[in-house]
Amino acid sequence: MIASLRGTVTSVELHGAVIECAGVGYFFRATPATLGTLRRGEEATVMTTLAVKEDTMVLYGFADAASREMFGVLQSVSGLGPRLALAAESVLSPVELAQAIAGGDTKALQRIPGVGKRMAERMVVELKDKVAQFSGQAPGDAEGLDLPLPSTAGAHGAQVVEALMGLGFPEKQAQTAVDRVLEQQPDMGTAEALRAALVSLGKK
Repeated sequence: MIASLRGTVTSVELHGAVIECAGVGYFFRATPATLGTLRRGEEATVMTTLAVKEDTMVLYGFADAASREMFGVLQSVSGLGPRLALAAESVLSPVELAQAIAGGDTKALQRIPGVGKRMAERMVVELKDKVAQFSGQAPGDAEGLDLPLPSTAGAHGAQVVEALMGLGFPEKQAQTAVDRVLEQQPDMGTAEALRAALVSLGKK
């Protein structure tokens, strides 16, 4: 298992980044909060975990150990895979997830795209005793973090749509959500736009 990467950041996109280690570039998927800490051309270290299926291997990166641990804890829920776990951490920080689960706040959990009432209730029941370790961690937040992307609404809007498609949303649904978000706040940053779009999609 690839537990971490340390090297030069060669590419940063809304749904992932590439870090070059010993001449090999490793692409990993990550949340806006994690991607917002990376700068192209600078050295960085990310915690990672490799999700292996029959036909694919996907590397996921995290800014800290708590986020990686929560990613694994979330997947212990029946029917909750790595893509949904990443979506959960794109909307709520590990601390916010722990608080929602420990407090039985299913409405907060339903803000996560792909999580309905039954899945939210299942998360509370199956994870309530597993999230206490995250209660003392400082919460992370994607707000205020902006990725090195074009500043025009049209340009970064397309990037946000691409990121949502990478999380499994149909292009039309993703485009509608992004258009709605940017219409309301056209000056919104890229990371903020992605988070707002995820919240909007989670309400459906």
